[in-house]
Amino acid sequence: MRAGVRILCRIRPDARHAKTVLIRDRIPLVPVWEAACAEDTAGGGTGRAPPLSGQGRATVIISASRRTDIPAFYSEWFMNRVREGFLLVRNPFNAHQVRRVDLSPDHVDVIVFWTRDPRPMLGYLDGLDALGYRYYFQFTLTGYPKPLEPSVPRAAELLSAFKTLGRKIGAERVVWRFDPIILSDLTPEHAVIEGFGRLARELRGSTLRVMISFAHLYRSVKRNLAGIRQAQGITFYDESRSEEQVSRIASALADVASANSIEIKSCAEKLDLSASGVGHGKCIDDRLIKNLFGLTVSDRKDKYQREHCRCVESQDVGQYGTCTHGCVYCYANPNRERAHSSRALHDPGSPFLIGEGRDAPSRSSIDPEGLE
Repeated sequence: MRAGVRILCRIRPDARHAKTVLIRDRIPLVPVWEAACAEDTAGGGTGRAPPLSGQGRATVIISASRRTDIPAFYSEWFMNRVREGFLLVRNPFNAHQVRRVDLSPDHVDVIVFWTRDPRPMLGYLDGLDALGYRYYFQFTLTGYPKPLEPSVPRAAELLSAFKTLGRKIGAERVVWRFDPIILSDLTPEHAVIEGFGRLARELRGSTLRVMISFAHLYRSVKRNLAGIRQAQGITFYDESRSEEQVSRIASALADVASANSIEIKSCAEKLDLSASGVGHGKCIDDRLIKNLFGLTVSDRKDKYQREHCRCVESQDVGQYGTCTHGCVYCYANPNRERAHSSRALHDPGSPFLIGEGRDAPSRSSIDPEGLE
């Protein structure tokens, strides 16, 4: 007989929302931060009522995932967790903080999948549909040269996968991401515009929206680009780009998108590009969710994302440093070798994305302000 496990959730001294949950799985006694508790403190611990969905309860949007490519590398794990009805995710800033996320279909409003290669996930979509899940995809496709995206499949393969996905679930539920726009010897301005044009013509009718952003050079990204520059002699120009150049590129891309019946929006851009035909957008978008599913969700900005990100609140279920596409400009994966080592620890049967249940921390503190 398998032993039960008590899981305690406590977020405030009065423990108003403390609860005990029995999970029948082979994992140790772990204090777990439940998603419902996180939502209750999403306003900064004020105790405000959480946002309501059309069902009159807290909005639950699952982000799968900004931190890694779950459809490409971990789709079997995700579907196992769907069948079990929950998963466990560590706080990316404190591995001793663990959150239990309820994945039951009557709890989850929408799932947003982020991917560069959805093919491993395609065979599971009918199962998600049968269970009543609502979902859409953010599909990144840039067609950049191999030195920038060393392990990403060829553009021709991904174009075919994109079209297959669009036919299966509808073009309106597959958002194209041409992201980030990175300027280098290999990808000068004219090549970026021409490459976008080739992809847009191929994707006409397979998507209705494209999200663009210009590369944000975080410290880890700068380090990776410096390594590529030293090893391969590639020069990057993103730190010297001007607002005039950004507006010029955006205007050219907007013309191409319009010609191919694709709406174009920016992702987490400080600069207002509306005069160039590119308005501010949201990747996790309350209006899109309303249009797709007739579901009203909170329009409250997710304060745990970047300053200029306009996405609404969601619960991310991925883990940084576990994507093995190897894109040199990626903020979520600063070390390629470490990502391969982490992926080697993946167990499709574990409640955690990386590591088995027995690897869970034995103690946990709850710090709502530590949320992503």
